[in-house]
Amino acid sequence: MRAYYILAINPGSTTTKIAVYKDQQCVLERTLTHDRDELDRCGSVMGQKPLRQQMVMQALQEAGQGQEQEHIVLDAVVGRCGMVKPLDSGTYRIGDKMVEDLSSGEASLHASSLGGLIARDIGDALGIPAFTVDPVVTDELVPQAKLTGMPGIERRSIFHALNAKAMARRACAELGKSYQNSRLIVAHMGGGITVGAHHYGRVIDVNDAMMGEGPFTPERSGALPLVPVIDMCFSGQYSRQEMVDLITNQSGMQALLGTNDLRVCEKMIKNGDSFAALVLESMAYQVSKQIGAMVAVLCGRVDGIVLTGGMAYSDRFTGQIKERVDLIAPVFVYPGESEMLAMAQGALAALQGSCRILEYE
Repeated sequence: MRAYYILAINPGSTTTKIAVYKDQQCVLERTLTHDRDELDRCGSVMGQKPLRQQMVMQALQEAGQGQEQEHIVLDAVVGRCGMVKPLDSGTYRIGDKMVEDLSSGEASLHASSLGGLIARDIGDALGIPAFTVDPVVTDELVPQAKLTGMPGIERRSIFHALNAKAMARRACAELGKSYQNSRLIVAHMGGGITVGAHHYGRVIDVNDAMMGEGPFTPERSGALPLVPVIDMCFSGQYSRQEMVDLITNQSGMQALLGTNDLRVCEKMIKNGDSFAALVLESMAYQVSKQIGAMVAVLCGRVDGIVLTGGMAYSDRFTGQIKERVDLIAPVFVYPGESEMLAMAQGALAALQGSCRILEYE
């Protein structure tokens, strides 16, 4: 079977990560950094697309991976996908309807949407397919997980599906089990923290960190008593957008300690700051409690617990979680994210015909 070359694109708030894979082997990796003022001058997230796309093409050409190079010819391009309609897990072709939805509404506010749009443009220019894999709106929740006690408000599935499922499969490989025959709990811990119950290949429940569910994080408030929040909303001190910003990116460890960097927090603890120690312990406590909730979702039968994301680099933080949950099931710690490889693997499976290419409707 011949090798396939795949370009993966993952835009973040101030970076665009790119990688070229030969099957599953990374042969090029770059992180393109964008100046915040330059991005602001673009006017909107969608306005950043020409700048980011130009930098991607320039980086490929400078690395000798451009279209003119005969020794490497790209077979597919895969990009992160933003807030489109809820989808099943899998590899999707980026068609016209997905492009339309990525360019409008809530999706247009998230840099991740640019991954799909840039991938489609590059795919069209090179005459190769453009894919996206396990988008953040992957929705496999059971009905019981969606219903709330307030008519008109339903819980939704928005989580780090790409990395969570990739790390779940990695844990299954260590356990000698297939993902489709396993019951796991995966905690992705970064700027947002999502904890999901993986039940035989499907994530049947997960907290919506964007909407204020689950543990507090380095930047987010997590779940709060509602009435005090309602009082804040009607105090006249905050606009709606200011309240949204407060909950989603101006709370958590950042508000409590003045930093969203776990390394700084640990340095404060080392210097004797007892409140910093309490903040870290409380965050670990709340992650552990969310894991416990997912144990109930899986009826107490758990094959493994996975801790992943940037915060998993902290032995102190993961150690405090393991103290509370390692009697439930084996704990696997996989620091960082494997989103680029996971995207490439999804595209490779599509090219090799080992998975069905899904169409966005």
